[in-house]
Amino acid sequence: MTPAPTTVSPARFSAQIRSQALQTRIMELILERGLDVGDALPTESELSAELGVGRNTIRESLKVLQALGVIEIRHGFGMFVAPNNFSALVSGLTFRGRLSLGHRGEEAMELIDVRQALESGLIGSAIDLLTDEHLAALRETMEAMQKAAAEGGLLVEQDAEFHRRLYAPLNNDLLINLMDVFWQVYRQIHEALGTGPVNLDEQVKIHWDIYDAVARKDKALASERLQRHFDGIRRKLKDVASA
Repeated sequence: MTPAPTTVSPARFSAQIRSQALQTRIMELILERGLDVGDALPTESELSAELGVGRNTIRESLKVLQALGVIEIRHGFGMFVAPNNFSALVSGLTFRGRLSLGHRGEEAMELIDVRQALESGLIGSAIDLLTDEHLAALRETMEAMQKAAAEGGLLVEQDAEFHRRLYAPLNNDLLINLMDVFWQVYRQIHEALGTGPVNLDEQVKIHWDIYDAVARKDKALASERLQRHFDGIRRKLKDVASA
């Protein structure tokens, strides 16, 4: 027998709306006061008095904002504007990706689509700002990758570092953080599904090909090779998911 659908009572629904509104108001207060990362927030008592709600209600909203990475609660010291923290995003996207693989895997593939679009779309701008120092650092990572492959080791760290250094010329911390989020999500999904045999030589060649296009400052070729790289990741994920 099919269970009856769960319904949310009007009172509970209204409480959720009020809680979300209070969370938004606290974030607006942070912005209005010009607070920055590491700056202290008003105490629970001060927030309660200023916003006209009870301390327990304030405390629950603050817990949610802490989970979202907006604030940081240091017991015994107070509450502060949190530094960039993408751990909640990693957890959420990993769950959604793994959940989708039990069906058609669409959300997991969409994550790869987004990263592919970011990297292939921005590689031209990165090449425009590329210096000899950037290129030397990129080559150093490739040599470390090749050495690790020759020793039969996994190339996880070298692969991630290659992509970070590829976009280092843009000096865009948000981009690097988002790339790390996508990398961590893909890695956790892949590990949860179980890894098949890895062709280390092929991995190294793919990255040397990207490096070569970047070194020649051939934007179109670099973008094309990055696209092919992510097409390969997408195929591997499908193969593992369907195994």
